[in-house]
Amino acid sequence: MVGKVKSVYVCSACGHEYSKWFGQCPNCKEWSTLEEEVRTAASAQKSSSAVLSANRSRVYALNEITADTEHRFDTGLNELNRVLGGGLVKGSMVLLSGDPGIGKSTLLLQICEHLGKTLKILYVSGEESAHQIKLRATRLNVKSENLSILCETDAQYICEVIASEKPDIVMIDSIQTMNIAELSSSTGSITQVRETTNILMRTAKTLNIPMIIVGHVNKDGNIAGPKVLEHIVDAVLYIEGDRNFSYRILRAVKNRFGSTNEIGMFEMQDIGLTEVSNPSMMLISGKPKNTSGSCIACVMEGTRPIMAEVQSLVTPTGFGTPRRMATGIDYNRMAMLIAVLEKRAGYFIGNMDCYINIIGGLKIDEPAADLSVALAIVSSLKDYAVPEDLLAFGEIGLGGEIRAVNSCEQRIREAAKLGFRKCVIPKYNLQKIRNKLADNIEVVGVSNIRQAFQAIMD
Repeated sequence: MVGKVKSVYVCSACGHEYSKWFGQCPNCKEWSTLEEEVRTAASAQKSSSAVLSANRSRVYALNEITADTEHRFDTGLNELNRVLGGGLVKGSMVLLSGDPGIGKSTLLLQICEHLGKTLKILYVSGEESAHQIKLRATRLNVKSENLSILCETDAQYICEVIASEKPDIVMIDSIQTMNIAELSSSTGSITQVRETTNILMRTAKTLNIPMIIVGHVNKDGNIAGPKVLEHIVDAVLYIEGDRNFSYRILRAVKNRFGSTNEIGMFEMQDIGLTEVSNPSMMLISGKPKNTSGSCIACVMEGTRPIMAEVQSLVTPTGFGTPRRMATGIDYNRMAMLIAVLEKRAGYFIGNMDCYINIIGGLKIDEPAADLSVALAIVSSLKDYAVPEDLLAFGEIGLGGEIRAVNSCEQRIREAAKLGFRKCVIPKYNLQKIRNKLADNIEVVGVSNIRQAFQAIMD
């Protein structure tokens, strides 16, 4: 018996459903995101019950459940293990997302070579044929005998294969190509993506199999389809990077089994993604000598201090309104720092164009980079080069003061290890670490931006 057919309107940005169409989604306020979907209530209910009936869970008493440390699989890539919190947790579901061609499928095949030494892996592809996967595996030198390929888009059949084969790890590439035949909506729609993810998640949890699914991103950089995907999975990883650069940054925006502050650095080469064990050396290599408008910043990405080169160009404007442009930092943060430099420090930039750029495609959102940005601006304005062996970090307040930051000792130790000889830090931080300074680096404490600029000239 065919169930009642009805039309609903689903927002492609947030996943909310409405009985009628709106030009603007009432929930997320995005325009032109509501899409019509025709649903049959009986068939949708049937699809959920049919697939999950074989994977029912029993009721456990709290005392029966052990609280042992979760079992993690080593992926063979230290940078990926760092972002995951130590490895791939058994029974977890990880969403790997990024721009097209950024290296998602390449990363999955690479870790198959290491995991396949002791584990049985099922690689499910809905986008490529088995021949295409074989060609890419040959290029990446992946020859594991425990790697099985399944080219299929039917989520129900995939769950049946997983239940029968019982692999140790499952990889789905990609979730937007999967579908449930009983659902009337098209492949890649919000309903299909949500329901297929739920079915795969239940299978992974019931059989205690870790699963990695690939998700595409839309033009805004968000995961294509509903944001509800991020709530279903255990971890969400993003691969970031500019197509004009060979470097890739792996970042966790959600992780139930570890920190979301860690990042992993990779470099795209002919043989695939190779790990960058020392990102700081990569980001500051090639720094021009005796050139104004450049200063090294130190930001914390989780427990890892990373050096980044901040470049600034301040030049007289040829128009009535000066131009401001920021790449790698927040534009509003740059505008605030320029206002503080004018009001509190007396550096007039009102009739100057100002451009800020973070080298290497890195995006900095930590306030500790404020001092480096300000010094780079003043350096370009005064045409005075910041010494090459100098590092600066600190948050700048609206009163022009340099405020304290966390992990100061760790930043200084990393700077000394990389060969820096002078470090300009907030004065409050210097008072706290006066007895723990390294012998091969000079640490100067400053309380305002003028003192900081004077420190780089001494």
